[in-house]
Amino acid sequence: MPVSLDPITVEVIESAFASLVEEMGESLIKASYSTNIKERRDCSTALFDARGQTLAQAEHIPIHLGSLIGIVEEVLKRYPEHSISDGDMFIGNDPYAGGGSHLPDMVVVSPVFVQGRLMGFVSNLAHHADFMDRGHAHIFQEGLRIPPIKIFHKDELQEDILNLILYNCQVPDERRGDFQAQFAANKLGIKRFHELCRRFGADTVCEAGAASLDYTERKTRVAISDIPDGVYSFRDRFDSPDLSEILQLQVALKVRNDEMQLDFSGNPPQGRHGLNIVWTALLATVYYALKTLIDPTIRPNAGFYRPIKVVAPRGSILNCCEPAAVEARTQTCQRVVDLIHGALAPVIPERVTAAHNGANTAIHFGGIHPRTNRYYTYLETLGGGFGARATKDGLDGVQAHITNTSNLPIEALEQEYPLMIERYELIQDSGGPGRWRGGLGLLREVKLLETECSFHFSGTRLQTAPWGLFGGHEGGRAEIIIRRASDKKRADGNALLFPGDSVIVKTAGGGGYGPPKERCRQLVKRDLREGKISKQKAKEIYGLQIDES
Repeated sequence: MPVSLDPITVEVIESAFASLVEEMGESLIKASYSTNIKERRDCSTALFDARGQTLAQAEHIPIHLGSLIGIVEEVLKRYPEHSISDGDMFIGNDPYAGGGSHLPDMVVVSPVFVQGRLMGFVSNLAHHADFMDRGHAHIFQEGLRIPPIKIFHKDELQEDILNLILYNCQVPDERRGDFQAQFAANKLGIKRFHELCRRFGADTVCEAGAASLDYTERKTRVAISDIPDGVYSFRDRFDSPDLSEILQLQVALKVRNDEMQLDFSGNPPQGRHGLNIVWTALLATVYYALKTLIDPTIRPNAGFYRPIKVVAPRGSILNCCEPAAVEARTQTCQRVVDLIHGALAPVIPERVTAAHNGANTAIHFGGIHPRTNRYYTYLETLGGGFGARATKDGLDGVQAHITNTSNLPIEALEQEYPLMIERYELIQDSGGPGRWRGGLGLLREVKLLETECSFHFSGTRLQTAPWGLFGGHEGGRAEIIIRRASDKKRADGNALLFPGDSVIVKTAGGGGYGPPKERCRQLVKRDLREGKISKQKAKEIYGLQIDES
């Protein structure tokens, strides 16, 4: 740490970085147009130094880090510093050219200049729920690919580029509103960074950023050194409607002194489906999983990455190459988290959880809205059961691990779209039994009211259940059911729905922790009273005698 800086100043500036990105995120959410961002908060923000190292990431959605670090690194490769000006703004979404980990995630990044000096970058990502009813055999089917390009040049919006993007969108007015919110969020971030530099001085802010990374590295190394040296491996099965067979995924995790290596060799090759993961998405997933296990208080910046090495052969499902499709990459990323938890369970059992629902269960509806005569898209990712922990039950019906979006309220959904929610409830008996019970999955039934629409489902854990730990049982599996009001149907990859048809989605529950017979009788009675378990399961699994009278 430079002599001129004291630890308190570094901590204050570090906290200011965190506040800056959190405020950017709230601004983006409040100013956005689509329900996916303004209601479900499917967006993220981050701050980088002049070299592209992460200084702060808002507590939004961990997987988005894969897109954010990708675009900053690529901008610095494509644009020499002398070609970047104050007031420039870049946009991108391409997983292979930098700027994304799947195409709906549009990233906007802006350089921050202070007195002519490039100090860093502010960046935000918003999931534009637009690219609907497409194939996923390869990347060219999944939407418009945008390498990092200037969308603003010296504060002037490049209207021709924006129009090119909007002409490739199905709901262009909604996209324009969300883009304006993204542009405004970056401008707010730049303003706050300037205020910080005026208060402490640009040199001090720059030095504090570097000191913060070094401190995070030291703290991370101490946390890793608490884990016994050794090589820990784990395998899990991975299923999806997009796969013709169940895949085996694996990791070998090596801990040596204060460093850690995760080797994903031996995993299946990339395929003609959207479940492939690009390199930056794999890194984001690994960083999230390890941070939750070794020390959740560590700042989410680039210092955390330094003691961690990741190995994954190019061309595999976990480190795919162009032109692999990646739209549903989050399903596979969720399973990567399970692999890491499973590998470390024997040595840090008090910190890991049993398997969560293990999916990013997504439903997509798209069609012509009868009130507006314009195309609409409705995207929802549903929560599920949280895996049980060493001292607590898993949470019921929540987003888990690398996803962190909010529930779309029924009132907002039914006001925006020609859809009705028939049922929305927790699924009895879906939590894995154990000394500590896994969380319950969710059931949501959506009915189409008017005009036909296309429907697409993305998920996993339909054939393989979330596993339990140390005698805990597995959680319930996911399920998708389409109820037809007529015999009309279309035979292809996506379903075509007609008025009166309903889609029932059931998400997986979490795995249990510890032997069920050791569960406290009072907790079993509470679950029974609250309808979370059935009388049959209370008898058979937990041995609770039910007084039928």
